[in-house]
Amino acid sequence: MPVYSMTGYASGQNGPTGSHSDAEARPQPTGRLGVEIRSVNSRFLDLTFKLPEELRQHEPALRELLTGQLKRGKVELRVAFENTASAGVADPSTKLLQRLNGVQDNIKSWLPSARDLSVADVLRLAAGDSAPRGDLGPDLTELTEKTLKALLAAREREGARLAKMLLDHLGQLRKLAAQALPLVPKLVEQQRTRFLERWQEAMGLGAGATAPEAAQDRALSEATAFAIRIDVAEELTRLDSHLDEIERLVKKGGEIGKRLDFLIQELHREANTLGSKSATLEMTRIGVDMKVLVEQMREQVQNIE
Repeated sequence: MPVYSMTGYASGQNGPTGSHSDAEARPQPTGRLGVEIRSVNSRFLDLTFKLPEELRQHEPALRELLTGQLKRGKVELRVAFENTASAGVADPSTKLLQRLNGVQDNIKSWLPSARDLSVADVLRLAAGDSAPRGDLGPDLTELTEKTLKALLAAREREGARLAKMLLDHLGQLRKLAAQALPLVPKLVEQQRTRFLERWQEAMGLGAGATAPEAAQDRALSEATAFAIRIDVAEELTRLDSHLDEIERLVKKGGEIGKRLDFLIQELHREANTLGSKSATLEMTRIGVDMKVLVEQMREQVQNIE
């Protein structure tokens, strides 16, 4: 199953409506429909519709169509309708002219200072009167389905790019963990040697002399406490487990965004702990590099559905 991004855009437009095989079965408006769907990341599915007034009654059907295909994201659907029948000069009917004349006389009886209708006013009103009365629902549904399909394809392409980036970062994190693992035993041995050297200096022992057994026991005790304090084996084990789970989810695909977001938080916690236990510049560098990679992953995971 593919990984889907929540970020995408698609638009569609059809020609003058009424080209369907059932055109004679229902009134056919003459016009051009345009549909745009854009989406960005969001914790939940948040739908916004911007429809012309004559298409507002189709919002429930469009909402059902979108909720059936989309699970998360802030989605805006915008519909525009261009009435091609009114592209030219409309020829007002005699009935319309009579109605306009009656309305004008009625208004002027109450508002004597109101101006008379101009030819431009009459033509504009005639164009509005000739607006299509046909059912745009089937055309709108068909065009929205096509546009939604294009949006899903765009979100899938972006999701594939995000999945590849995440897998690349997982590989880099594994390399950093592999670099950190052998550092701890070396650090413990170095610290034990340093403790013994300090005891020898404090007791005035020369080179090659053996420190008293009590001093060696104390050095061993200090080295053990130091080893416990800087031991990151548990953090590296948990980090490796999180990396395995993230890789499994990315390869599985589907609705994985929320689960990935939780795992990224866990990765960040382990990287922070590893950095806080750092005892050398090399371990500090590894911790910083890990946190940079995890932060980059966090930003991208926010866009995954």
